[in-house]
Amino acid sequence: MANIPIAGAVLSEPSNHKNTNYTTALTTLAVLYFMNGFITCLNDTLVPFFKSGFTLSYSESSLVQFYFFLTYGIMSFPAGKIVERIGYKNGMVLGFFVSAFGAMLFVPASIMHQYYIFLAALFVLAIGVVLLQVAANPYITILGPSKTASSRLTLIQAVGSIGTTVAPIFGAHFILSRLQEAHSSSDAVKYPYIGIAVMLIVIALVVLALKLPDLKPGKNTNASFTGQNKSLFSFRNLNLGAIGIFVYVGAEVSLGTFLTNYIADTLQIPVNQANTFVAYYWGSMLIGRLIGSFILKKTKPSIVLSVCAAFAILLIAVSINSGGYLAVWSMIAVGLCNSVMFAIIFSLSVKGVGKYTTQASGILSTAIAGGAIVSFSQGLLKDHSTWFFAFLIPMACYFYIMFYGINGYKSKSENDEL
Repeated sequence: MANIPIAGAVLSEPSNHKNTNYTTALTTLAVLYFMNGFITCLNDTLVPFFKSGFTLSYSESSLVQFYFFLTYGIMSFPAGKIVERIGYKNGMVLGFFVSAFGAMLFVPASIMHQYYIFLAALFVLAIGVVLLQVAANPYITILGPSKTASSRLTLIQAVGSIGTTVAPIFGAHFILSRLQEAHSSSDAVKYPYIGIAVMLIVIALVVLALKLPDLKPGKNTNASFTGQNKSLFSFRNLNLGAIGIFVYVGAEVSLGTFLTNYIADTLQIPVNQANTFVAYYWGSMLIGRLIGSFILKKTKPSIVLSVCAAFAILLIAVSINSGGYLAVWSMIAVGLCNSVMFAIIFSLSVKGVGKYTTQASGILSTAIAGGAIVSFSQGLLKDHSTWFFAFLIPMACYFYIMFYGINGYKSKSENDEL
């Protein structure tokens, strides 16, 4: 699951962390990350449900991800402006209420049993998610000593990974188990999303009652490069890194989107049983992050990135050229390779951009829209060919990521020395 990178923010007034207990606030943020992960990955369940219920093609069913992730491309910059205007805490509260409203739109969509209304609901839901990420992420670094900020971020992201792991299991039992009703009724998705809306409203009220420190946009202090008059788009590592984020999120989302149908076709099992396997795909990312945190302490991130991309390519190749459980588990194992890619690409992309760090973060956040374009492209190809050719699209994405880890992350000056 992709998260909008943390924007620079500082406390408006100094805070004595030793005398302040932020346990309640951090617990609330952990729940927020869980809900974000849960909501995002529940889309993987909606795709096969709507595909069957509305008799859609693969590309039409992938519009679930298209409209959800397109929101990142449209709303990342506006969300940042909104949060700066109303404040980070109010931004979180607004994000929860917007997401809850989007979830409640599943009720009229279900009553009228109309696919396009579900897509509109998902678009609104995603706007709330973007607002939440923009507003909440800075608090993770601020609520506690700066020296333990990385560990707090890792821990809370791990909670988010739990949400992504639980979502497919929840979807399999409460939504896809009623797939036989999908042609005439959408009640299977109505009640789960009512529950999600209620949960989001409760969390919004809790956040509103919390006493959180005031934040204000921080100034970028990363001025590691000379030539401060450079243009933002003159940084080779940033330009190629934005493409890297685009294709990475695209590959990650595409795999999750079509994994249920791919497994169902490969093993010849019902989609509700196949959907439970998707939990292993997202769960492996949690394991990968824990392993990666140790490896990255001793190995250059660019090397880790290129190796992970190479293994992802190999695993997809094995999967589409084999069958049975070998094909299934090799595709699931790509999640392990995905685990550290986003963080590495982002860090390499903003290295040396100095005063442009916040703007660079906005560009990279917008590139998350790759989840919309790549997944739709894979669905379109599957409509006209086989799974073999469809999975060549995410494979091509990993080839680009491997290139970025080998050479693309280097600045112009570094590249000229080769």
